[in-house]
Amino acid sequence: MNSSRNHQLIIYMMENKSVKQKILNSPITRILLGLVVCFAVFIIGQNIASKILAFTPLDKDFRNLFKGIIASILVVSSYKIFYKLIEKREVVEISIKGIGKNFMLGIFIGAILQCLTILIIYLLNGFKVVAINPVSFIIIPLTIAFTVAIFEEILIRGILFRIIEEKLGSYITLIISAIIFGGLHLLNPNSSLPSAACVAVEGGLLLGAAYIYARNLWFPIAIHFSWNFIQSGILGAITSGNEKTNSLLTTQITGAKIITGGDFGPEGTIQAIIFCSVATIILLYLSKKQNKLLKLSWAKERGAEM
Repeated sequence: MNSSRNHQLIIYMMENKSVKQKILNSPITRILLGLVVCFAVFIIGQNIASKILAFTPLDKDFRNLFKGIIASILVVSSYKIFYKLIEKREVVEISIKGIGKNFMLGIFIGAILQCLTILIIYLLNGFKVVAINPVSFIIIPLTIAFTVAIFEEILIRGILFRIIEEKLGSYITLIISAIIFGGLHLLNPNSSLPSAACVAVEGGLLLGAAYIYARNLWFPIAIHFSWNFIQSGILGAITSGNEKTNSLLTTQITGAKIITGGDFGPEGTIQAIIFCSVATIILLYLSKKQNKLLKLSWAKERGAEM
């Protein structure tokens, strides 16, 4: 009798463990827990770093710079540790292997795309340099650009895109993540549905395609950082509807909203959509040639059976 009860108890415990494991391994659970962990670590890390740095002789700009660096390191580390534990794998998408190549290529692409966007405004006599400022003026936009790039790419491409792609494949996930990315920018000042749609195409599709091509988060992080930093830190333009920060160049941008982006900035322009779309198509073409695009999970299963 005791043996039979023990056997039933063991079976019950195994089934219960199996159910818990399935829940823990489900895409929704992994997405929600990952978002909560990374959000919490980022916010707590910023608050702690801010209090510690307040005791240093550094001025406000440098305190913010180090606060951003500390918070970014913490969120990357928490992402890596969390998904290594919950998914029981090496988190290769945030590996430092090949980081130099991915970063340099990403920075180059982001800078070229941003400069081409501004070039169109300049050629139409809508871009004027008013003053050249000290190099120290780039500290604030530099801090904002790399902090935003790391945090947003960890959340959108590292968590949402990567996990959804496992089930729905690359193309459908590109569309979903682009809509989410553009929708989040509706929360920004001076935003609208057209400006959010621009960001969805330029940022959502391009950065998703960059992740697919590299299968590494450093590549989209670098593109994201470079685009924002060149725009706000060097060229003195508005970024995503936010207020202008200090920049290396004090500039004046005037002209038709479709070319300048108006109060939302160059991200809301027709030329930005065109240039970023071309880059997206190229990255997707290269990814397809190298078999980096994922299919729907049921399509993969059907293919394996055949």
